Amino acid sequence: MSRPKLNLLSREEFAAFSLHEKNAYLQELADRFAAQHDREQVILDKNALSRLRRYYSRRVWADLKLGDAPASPLNKALGRLAETIRSEAVREDVTAALLQETTSRTVLRTAPDDDAQLMFFVPAIYDAPIKDDVNLMDVAPFSLSKRARTGIIQYELKDSLITIEGGAETGLATVFDYDIFLNMVSALADEVRRYRVEDGKGLRPSLPSKVYRPSVAHILKFCRRSSGGRQYEEIEAALGRLSKTTIKVTNLSGGKRRQVDSRPLIGEYRIISKTATGKVDEVEVTIPDWVYLSIVRADKSLPLLTLHEDYFLISSGLGRFIYRLARKAAGKTEARYGVREIHKRSGSPQEYRFFLRDLKELVTRTQAFPMPDYELTLEESKDSAKLLMRFRGDEAAPAEPLAETANH
Repeated sequence: MSRPKLNLLSREEFAAFSLHEKNAYLQELADRFAAQHDREQVILDKNALSRLRRYYSRRVWADLKLGDAPASPLNKALGRLAETIRSEAVREDVTAALLQETTSRTVLRTAPDDDAQLMFFVPAIYDAPIKDDVNLMDVAPFSLSKRARTGIIQYELKDSLITIEGGAETGLATVFDYDIFLNMVSALADEVRRYRVEDGKGLRPSLPSKVYRPSVAHILKFCRRSSGGRQYEEIEAALGRLSKTTIKVTNLSGGKRRQVDSRPLIGEYRIISKTATGKVDEVEVTIPDWVYLSIVRADKSLPLLTLHEDYFLISSGLGRFIYRLARKAAGKTEARYGVREIHKRSGSPQEYRFFLRDLKELVTRTQAFPMPDYELTLEESKDSAKLLMRFRGDEAAPAEPLAETANH
């Protein structure tokens, strides 16, 4: 079922307001949006209010200079068309901004209207290749925020130091940008599977290409996103952040600090084509060596873990990180992690107490709206808190030992 559209004041009505009245209207709009879309109500901060006010003064191609033109039927029709297009553009921008500012009350967002038939045409979802020196599913190789974040993230693990660094202008890749990385890895894994089948038949196929060339429509379908609003523009911005985000691994084994390597999330990218309206249509992404060689040169089974198809519907960055951690640590059994350890591995800039609060809220929401694959339980004592992640499948694997990382 499609969600109701926002009913917005016209530009003229909004412009007539004082600054205080504009901010009050935008806060009322945010409250109404939260109620319509089943999201948490938030108090908009100064930056959010400023951004929303800018959208109301946004000018597009349709804002033709018709004020001094003769009042002919054609000019009147053009004026009506201009306002219709401008109003729709504002609605799309405001909706996208409010989606960023508010948090869903449910764990999973609503799938696109055409999602059911689209799922038949996408490959399995795979995460980053597992390498001997580090498993990226142990940490968050991205910012959990929906907004771009500057600075670096460092993880000090038992045998390695992992540093995630974004570009000076682009910032760090976000957890939602990472969807494109998952799409790239999954497409390569699917090509390798096909290659092995054909090679086994003696057909002598060519190795998969190191260049991935998807349409933006394909990326959106794979990531279970709608194709409306600013999605096409956001894909281009996400590619910029991904290409500038690097993972530096320092090996700490034997008491010595030795630089291992620096890995980009994706290699170079190019915009291959755009639509008649200027939207990005097709892109070209170079698959970095550490991803390509790990998958293509794997001896037997691929060094990859699959993700549930509903991973892309998890609405919060924290929820996605917890799912990835559970998939790696619990597998088809269960695992416990100390919340302080989870906080460290998430790369969250929040103070621990606020991180614990948000984790509690997430766990509470999963009681009514379950996380894919796993049941979450927060076990609190006077001095510590642990998160129990238990696989929900019909057939757990009792032979696998219980994984526990409490306070180390």
